[in-house]
Amino acid sequence: MPIYTRGSVQIYYEEAGSGFPLLVIPGGGLNATIGYLSERTPFNPMVELKDQFRCITMDLRNAIGGKSSGPVEVDRPWDAFADDQLGLMDHLGIDTFMVIGFCIGGPFIWKMLERAPGRVIAAVPATPSGFRPEAPDLFYRNNMNNWAPAICQKRPDVTMEMCSAFLKKMYHENNDFVFSVTRDFVRGCKTPVLVMPDDTEPHPYATAEESALLAPNAQMTFFPWKEPKDRVALAVRHLRTFLKANTPK
Repeated sequence: MPIYTRGSVQIYYEEAGSGFPLLVIPGGGLNATIGYLSERTPFNPMVELKDQFRCITMDLRNAIGGKSSGPVEVDRPWDAFADDQLGLMDHLGIDTFMVIGFCIGGPFIWKMLERAPGRVIAAVPATPSGFRPEAPDLFYRNNMNNWAPAICQKRPDVTMEMCSAFLKKMYHENNDFVFSVTRDFVRGCKTPVLVMPDDTEPHPYATAEESALLAPNAQMTFFPWKEPKDRVALAVRHLRTFLKANTPK
């Protein structure tokens, strides 16, 4: 079982295909696991893109049902997850790479672009999570119901109070955009970005569109692209064109 270990952190990961490295971040919020890619995404990059790219994915730290674990870092949630993602690339000997991330993978991508702009050479936030003013505490409530009780039951070192503080830091501090970075950062981010928007309660179209409009080298797929199903193939073609255009020669 492939495990990346750093101190008390253990990250389970899988690989498929060969070529330029592509980090694939599953969706599912704080319960994001590799299984989400085959069960709940419109397409699975580990299958669709392995013919051209070295695809790497991982269970999120402390996801219920996953095989990754580590401390609940109350004071630095987004950075802690970025440590895992960038650390896995270090472990695999990968310097530069591209990334696609679903759902919570959107905020993760923006944090990685902030932390390691020279390493992430192109990025694809797909159905990205974002702030919706009609439901300002959506992610806090959902995770207090669907993640916190289970992690507390599993881990005697984690309390509901810790989870609450962790989630408030994660989702209330920058509570009007993509959560992990500011608009000023996105406005100055030169990395090529392809936004694949959604429009559900946790994945608001307006926030996805705003990020694409702000980032100077961003573009966006047509919308809607997930339904009906025959639209997905066209969106994946756009994705492939974007990734190939940004793959180093």
